Amino acid sequence: MGKLKEKYFKQGIAEYAKRLSKFCKFQIVEVPDEKAPESLSEAEMANVKEKEGERILDKIKDKEYVFALEILGKERTSEEFSKELEQLTTYGHSDITFVIGGSLGLSPQVIKRANTHISFGRFTLPHQLMRLVLVEQVYRAFMIQQGSPYHK
Repeated sequence: MGKLKEKYFKQGIAEYAKRLSKFCKFQIVEVPDEKAPESLSEAEMANVKEKEGERILDKIKDKEYVFALEILGKERTSEEFSKELEQLTTYGHSDITFVIGGSLGLSPQVIKRANTHISFGRFTLPHQLMRLVLVEQVYRAFMIQQGSPYHK
């Protein structure tokens, strides 16, 4: 959800995207977030998440294997994550999508569509920073598969 505005995040992500190009076709699809005031009722929050969820689901194809990033997802080590990606690609899931929600999180529809749920810990991180962390971890996963010293 949302666009990156900060130059330093863009630069970091661009660096990892360049590195990832050796291993996969890497693409970021940005979906506009729903404008919302600071204080929302439960119903208004649900409405915002639903609208954002529809935008996300419009971008996901049926064949894609989807990781929903959410605080309640399963935590993995970098090695476990690497092995999981390796197994997915080995057994026919070459289109893998990671979904990072907006400031209110993911809609129930997106969570339901996801094949798996992943957490990078119980901290709340801005989506811009989470995007950088995710891209680095995907790169790290490939480096682990290569036996590279990068992971050390």
